Amino acid sequence: MRFLFAGLLSVVLSAAAPSPSDCVGCHDVDLKVFEASKHASMGCTGCHSSITKAPHEGKPAPVKCATCHEDQVKAYAKSVHGVAKQNGMADAATCSSCHGSPHTILGASEPGSNVNKKNLANTCGTCHSNPDFLSKHKIPFAKPVEAYRASVHGREVAKGNTAAASCSDCHGSHDILASSDPKAKVNRANVADTCGVCHPDVQTVYADSVHGLAVKRGSNDSPTCTGCHGEHNILAPKDPGSMVNAARVSTVTCGRCHGDERMNSRYEFGDKVPAFQDSFHGLAIRGGQKTAANCASCHGVHNILPSADIRSTINPANLKQTCGQCHPGVGDKIAVSKVHVRMAGGVEHISVKWIRLTYYMLIPMTIGFMLFHNGLDWLAKVRRHKPHHGTGEQLPRMNKWFRITHGMVMVSFITLVVTGFALKFPEAGWVKIFGLSGSGSIRGLLHRIAAVMIMGATVLHLVHLALVKKDRVILLELLPGLQDAKDILQAILYNLGLAQKRPTFGMFGYAEKMEYWAFMWGTVVMAVTGVLLWAQNWSLGRFPIWVMDAATAAHYYEAILATLSILVWHWYLVIFDPEVYPMDMAWLTGKASADHIRETRPEYYAKLMKKQDSQSDEHTK
Repeated sequence: MRFLFAGLLSVVLSAAAPSPSDCVGCHDVDLKVFEASKHASMGCTGCHSSITKAPHEGKPAPVKCATCHEDQVKAYAKSVHGVAKQNGMADAATCSSCHGSPHTILGASEPGSNVNKKNLANTCGTCHSNPDFLSKHKIPFAKPVEAYRASVHGREVAKGNTAAASCSDCHGSHDILASSDPKAKVNRANVADTCGVCHPDVQTVYADSVHGLAVKRGSNDSPTCTGCHGEHNILAPKDPGSMVNAARVSTVTCGRCHGDERMNSRYEFGDKVPAFQDSFHGLAIRGGQKTAANCASCHGVHNILPSADIRSTINPANLKQTCGQCHPGVGDKIAVSKVHVRMAGGVEHISVKWIRLTYYMLIPMTIGFMLFHNGLDWLAKVRRHKPHHGTGEQLPRMNKWFRITHGMVMVSFITLVVTGFALKFPEAGWVKIFGLSGSGSIRGLLHRIAAVMIMGATVLHLVHLALVKKDRVILLELLPGLQDAKDILQAILYNLGLAQKRPTFGMFGYAEKMEYWAFMWGTVVMAVTGVLLWAQNWSLGRFPIWVMDAATAAHYYEAILATLSILVWHWYLVIFDPEVYPMDMAWLTGKASADHIRETRPEYYAKLMKKQDSQSDEHTK
């Protein structure tokens, strides 16, 4: 009615009142622009009603937009802009700040309008992209307009999608209120309803979720739409920078609350976030894999519910279906097992606990003994300054088949160590140096190839011993006995200067026996646990999930023990021992120093000499 009244009034007055063409002679107004504006139909006197003739005397009365736009002006007066203006803020936004000069105002649907959806970010940005303005008025949001332009909404609006959200869709237009105001569209209690205007189905699901219900109860900690998706910088889930991107959702989004110490103490979330980070899924995501399960894969997205709710995707009755999305054929036992299990403290199965405690004792005891033994041996030999390899004579030590299997083990073991720890610690600097950063697929592929190789080498070694009788003798020679314990004690006493006689050995000494059987045991442990983890779908279909957790723990700790053992024990025997330095080349040439064998294995040396003499006699005959 107000617009109709204003229009009728302008018609009545037009007969006597001056026309726009009469006014432009004195007033600097572009007549063509004005005639294309929204107010053109009202003429000059529609707003300047005090002017009845041209030329006129005196200054025109102030223009009152409320004459035609009463509701909008009332809303503006209560808005954050209107209140600021009333409180004396000179640069607070007014009608013309957003709509432009009254002489140039276009309808919101017009492409050239300041408040057209496509131009609105620029209009708001006049103030909200101005660093001086933001600093002056202590507005905390950094570059909100720039962030919006880069967002999924801003990009869609720029493409001409009129259904995409702009500034006024979320904040309101004339009735913009501070986010702290309970009536504000962006108040955290109202955000879901605001987003729900465009996303009604999502809002309905969220409202009934554990987060939505908590917000409804007044929780200031529970996330709403902006808590997970962001505010002005909302990006599509597939965008790498999105807070809900599969690679970031568990750590950046869910982990922000569920991994927060303050929040944890308040709601007792437990250590689920670090447990996930160390899990198979977490390590895969940390390693750059895009398809591994994250928090949303199991708990849902907007429909997150407590595990006790029968509708929840993690309710025991639904776990088989939830896990079955990635692991077809998963068994019912998945529902009775704990998840988010850590290998060190926190929530862990009893099997994981005992495996961890066992290795916590085994690793330092074993490596500690090795360091003590080898350090003592090295110091004693350095002090003696006894020359080695004096004659340069070489004797057979490893035949072709032993060298082949040893070579396979050597290459595969190093590959397993590098790729295995790269999979466990994907963010480590050395991983980038080795070129193993980024996607975990290359690390996993190399790790599995090396695993097959080391298992194949072990099988080949056993088959070789089964088929070749003369080489099978090493099994008898490698059997440990009481004499080995006596030799260890004798060697330590000798190196301490408490015994006069150095222990001598047969074909193999206690150091080689310990290493051989430790390698065999370690290979079995790593092969069994590795295959269980490799064939995860098969394993989950037949065993409770704690078996996988136990396999993970055993695989990891055994890898640490094996790696340190090779570095401290084996490398000392074949490289750093002063009597073989710089390297025992038997693994490559098949021959070892006759001088070293004669000194450390006199009885074995005598057997070799006797064998050589026998072969020489037969050759002579």
